[in-house]
Amino acid sequence: PAPSRNLCSLAIDLKKRIPSGFQSDRPHWTERTTPSPMPRTPHSPPWPEPTPTTIAGHCDDAFAAVEAAFRENFSSREELGGAVCVRVGGRAVVDLWGGHCDPERTHPWERDTLVNAYSVGKGITSMLVLSLVEKGELNLDAPISQLWPEFSAAGKGDTTLRMLLSHQAGLPGVRQPLDADAMLDWSTMTEALAHQAPYWSPGEAHGYHVNTHGFLVGEPVCRSLGLNFDDALRGRITGPRQADFHIGLPISEHVRVAPIFEAARLQNGPNPKSGENARGMAKQIFGAGNDDRGEMLADVYFNPMGLSGFGYVNRADWRSASIPSTNSHGTARAVAELYDAFMFLEPTQGGFVGPGLRKEATTTVVDGLDRVLNKPSRFGLGFQLSQPNRGIGGSDAGYGHFGYGGTLGFADPDSGVSFGYLMNRPGERWQTPRTNALVEAVYESLGRPTEITPPPETA
Repeated sequence: PAPSRNLCSLAIDLKKRIPSGFQSDRPHWTERTTPSPMPRTPHSPPWPEPTPTTIAGHCDDAFAAVEAAFRENFSSREELGGAVCVRVGGRAVVDLWGGHCDPERTHPWERDTLVNAYSVGKGITSMLVLSLVEKGELNLDAPISQLWPEFSAAGKGDTTLRMLLSHQAGLPGVRQPLDADAMLDWSTMTEALAHQAPYWSPGEAHGYHVNTHGFLVGEPVCRSLGLNFDDALRGRITGPRQADFHIGLPISEHVRVAPIFEAARLQNGPNPKSGENARGMAKQIFGAGNDDRGEMLADVYFNPMGLSGFGYVNRADWRSASIPSTNSHGTARAVAELYDAFMFLEPTQGGFVGPGLRKEATTTVVDGLDRVLNKPSRFGLGFQLSQPNRGIGGSDAGYGHFGYGGTLGFADPDSGVSFGYLMNRPGERWQTPRTNALVEAVYESLGRPTEITPPPETA
């Protein structure tokens, strides 16, 4: 939990900054519209003539800078549609949404619009896994093969859940060539991962398990509870909190989803049934060569070809499948609410973990050169942690997870902030100017200004 010193100072800050009449659950209102020109970019669809963008929701006066940044995302940073939610000390101080679900701007973004959250789902998935650890239903340091016997194949018998959560398992990709849509079938993915040899000895190094992390940490959950992953998440995390966040979206909810609009070269992609195209995509996007690393990157991102969502993200079968690393769907409100519950609430209060496990999960487990990203990364137990040039929130204590194109969910116990930001037009980095502007505005509003410097390379 946030240290008492910080909670006391936070209470003082809130008394100074938030009017006494503020109610976090008051009815939403619709603000005036603002012009929102959407400049064309080389890989974007042809945008129509600029039309006004409506911003709706609520924003406390003390956090007007966040609203201003959100508006500027539409007017000058090429936002199409999205939402941002900020909670401080357990109270919602910002809950805004706006823009459109389509480039033609015929379908406004609504209060309950859902969107693919990409790797933001890794943080929520980690909350689920840790909730079972808290109850003694999973053990961080027992060999995972005790629960999942098939996983002991190819020298992986001593791999632990701690290694899986912290990206040390050596299984960032699937070696066996799979059909293009194999990621839609849970058993196909988990069986392939269980039987294959790792890319490095588990525990000797770490590398971001971009698309396999959710299958690897999710299968022990399924085996422990005897449930499908989506039922486990709903039963243990999102259902009790009434959080509008899903991995395995029911078909009845698809009507609420805003499609993703991104670079045409990624949405259309090459013929997904050709293994050569996986190599070609890895070379085109990541500069991968024809060596072992190039082969690994092709497996990480494009085996099966639709694993990262390119060409699949707007399909109904993608939305309905359970791919925890990549295909969560939700609202920014739900992301902020879940991080708030993880940070502040004990299990007896409807939270997920106690203070001891919370501290352990958000303390550095691995730090240094990442064998997949080929640059430094830092992880706790499933959460990304703050590091130079990639802060999680406004302090070194922040933890959470970025998603493709700039989506973000985090908690910062130093300031009591929980944050969610989701949108349907991804940028080119985990950190984008849109994301950075919103986060900087949050801490400016708290009187704790922070400047985020983007890393020199794309993530």
